[in-house]
Amino acid sequence: MKFILYNIRYATGTGAAFHLPVPGAGYLRSNRKVLNQITQFIKHEDPDIVGLIEIDTGSVRSGLINQVQYISDSIGHYSIYQCKYGQTSINHFLPIIRKQSNAFLAAPRVHGERFHYFEQGIKRLIIELELEDCAIFLVHLSLKFRHRHDQLRHLYNLVTQSKKPVIVAGDFNTFWGDHEIFLFCQAANLKSANTTGIFTYPSIAPRMELDFILHSPQVRINRFEVPRKLYSDHLPLICEFEITQDKS
Repeated sequence: MKFILYNIRYATGTGAAFHLPVPGAGYLRSNRKVLNQITQFIKHEDPDIVGLIEIDTGSVRSGLINQVQYISDSIGHYSIYQCKYGQTSINHFLPIIRKQSNAFLAAPRVHGERFHYFEQGIKRLIIELELEDCAIFLVHLSLKFRHRHDQLRHLYNLVTQSKKPVIVAGDFNTFWGDHEIFLFCQAANLKSANTTGIFTYPSIAPRMELDFILHSPQVRINRFEVPRKLYSDHLPLICEFEITQDKS
């Protein structure tokens, strides 16, 4: 099974134009060309599952285009998504921000999802996609270290309740290094598919590993790649895996 994880930053692109006319102005406008490039990249890879972080579901920034639906229709996948903020957050009522989401795209034969929420942080959404042989959790952790620490505790409680092997994937915002998630991985018995620690951010000159695909021992990684696709400020992760009976 092939899985792609990608923080696409709402298809706003990268480079100098993102910061014009003022720094960060690109967050307020998506780019149809970039969205098409991301879509074609995903379509070319022909994945079974796609986890998308920072995707616009139809705000004025995207020209009222639901980017989840746009990509899923193009590749023929089933889609699930939700606003990434807490259910009671004021962000649900703010223009543009209320359309900022995370999403799974899955082949039509795959279904079964649950939405969970962290107790701390602004970005609280956890999407759980249950497959026949494993469960995949998609997360986008807080920018604040203290909140990330609490979110990892919550995530530990959640994944260890799973009766199936798990994959935990997303943007962990580990600005202090991958040691931030060391104890979480040890306690939950998870390993990183990125065994050589390839940097994923910023895409133009990567110097940090913020994006992770973590997995149970029963998940055998057959291929892992971080292609140099400069459509976002993050690089995509590609992982091909299978489920085994090995519990070592």
